[in-house]
Amino acid sequence: MTKDGEINIFETVQKNNFIFKDKNSLKHLFLPKRLLHREDQVTQIARYWVDALNDVTPSNITIYGKTGTGKTASAKFARSQLLEYSADQNVFIKIEYVRCTDYSTEYQVIAHLCQKLGRDVPYRGWTKAEVINTFRDIFRTNIHGKKLILIVILDEIDILLNKDGDGILYTLTRTDNVSVLSISNFLDFKALIKSRVTSSLNDKEIVFPPYGANQLTDILNERAKLAFNEGVVESDVIPLCSAMAAKEEGDARFALDLLRTSGDIAEEQGSETLKSEHVRLAKDRIEHNKFVDVIKSLPIQQLRLLEAILNLTNKKEEITSGKLYEAYTDVSKKDAVTYRRIFDFINDLELLGIISTNTISRGRGKGRTNIIKLQCDEDLLESTLLQSI
Repeated sequence: MTKDGEINIFETVQKNNFIFKDKNSLKHLFLPKRLLHREDQVTQIARYWVDALNDVTPSNITIYGKTGTGKTASAKFARSQLLEYSADQNVFIKIEYVRCTDYSTEYQVIAHLCQKLGRDVPYRGWTKAEVINTFRDIFRTNIHGKKLILIVILDEIDILLNKDGDGILYTLTRTDNVSVLSISNFLDFKALIKSRVTSSLNDKEIVFPPYGANQLTDILNERAKLAFNEGVVESDVIPLCSAMAAKEEGDARFALDLLRTSGDIAEEQGSETLKSEHVRLAKDRIEHNKFVDVIKSLPIQQLRLLEAILNLTNKKEEITSGKLYEAYTDVSKKDAVTYRRIFDFINDLELLGIISTNTISRGRGKGRTNIIKLQCDEDLLESTLLQSI
């Protein structure tokens, strides 16, 4: 109740919370007590890291796999297990997790590691050499007669390599007592690394395959026990979530998002149970939000190109690359890029699944023409462009 006797809105909302017991257990960052269907991969990591227990710097490791295949969770699970076990051993081991979306340059990563290891290094203002020397100086001193062994987990390392080059790997692999575990969504990310760095990295590779529908069902069943009140999840909900996620290349993150969003929708509707109809609504909501996020993240010139495509689509016109460039220059005015650059934008938008292109023949002597079509809801695109441009 409020002071004047009125019912507080949060009291009403809380009373209607029939669905969730602990929503946090459906988040991507939640680390369960056991990691289903990734036991082999965790064991492989442990076999390489066990050297640290014998005061030997472990081998460098690279783990690959598409989004939602358990790479980060496995690395963090192995970290928690090693730190727990080593606490009773006569060793000095540190394991630092670095997400390269947060620290995307060599300077930032090394400064962050220095701070985690007790050295007050600023994130700007020093030269790179000063930061690296401070970092390496940490390993010149033994603690209680034991040398420090540092394991650095670099998650989404391809982002850092794309932005800042391979200097971070050169620095870490050339520093005594430092081991690196790199996580990448791309099997070919080593194309971003020079041969001298590849040689010093000398890593062991672990590949994470996509989850199958049955594996996703096992994972969701475990999480559902923690997340939902007893008896609220109908029997067909988790198999449906698993099947939908299996079609998304076995993405466990998508499966968790689907289950959590389904629960949100059931709660919003005042339902006392979570049903398959909530899952279907959740899929639409997630895809809607994903599409909006992708559009909003596009550079301004690609947004203008999409506006031109939308204008031509609304006019029911066949969209050739030549006609599209004319419409694009009308939208962009003096800021238009070259005709050749437009083809790069078209390729990018096609890779994102926003448009499709089809090359057709106009007949003998008339050559071939690219036909461009939207592959998304026109009303949703229009409303998103209004918010973005």
